[in-house]
Amino acid sequence: MERLEVVAETRRAVMSLARRLRAERPAGALSSTKVSVLGRLYRHGPSTPTQIAAAEHQQPQSLTRVFAELESEGLIARRPSERDRRASVLELTGAGRELLMRDMAARDRWLAAAMERLNETEIQVIGLAARLLAALADDRRPATGPRPGGPSDGRLAEKERLA
Repeated sequence: MERLEVVAETRRAVMSLARRLRAERPAGALSSTKVSVLGRLYRHGPSTPTQIAAAEHQQPQSLTRVFAELESEGLIARRPSERDRRASVLELTGAGRELLMRDMAARDRWLAAAMERLNETEIQVIGLAARLLAALADDRRPATGPRPGGPSDGRLAEKERLA
């Protein structure tokens, strides 16, 4: 399989899995943006709004309302930064951690059940792929050259019309 075919196949699989995992979220769950902010704070600890926005590939102003709602719901707490008193630091509260755990558990149950039919080698391959995909998602380098599916890449663009 050519590299661009692998790119397209990977993107389709990741998007399909993401849609399915969203569908498995509990009724009345928080928005995906709110869950993403809580998850970021869970994985990386207290962070400034600017750090969270950069990690989420958003402008800080775009998340102002999300931060305010999470804070008013008692899911995050805001405190002044020790380094810069003009800045604030957001941190996950116990209630935020508990809600995040429940949200993740529902999706993890579905994924665990779906993976039951895989053998041990396939499970290990999925684990390796997950780590590689996470590293790709965290890569902050800008894309260079023609983007797959862009106007200069007719091969993939044609395949995309068929996908």
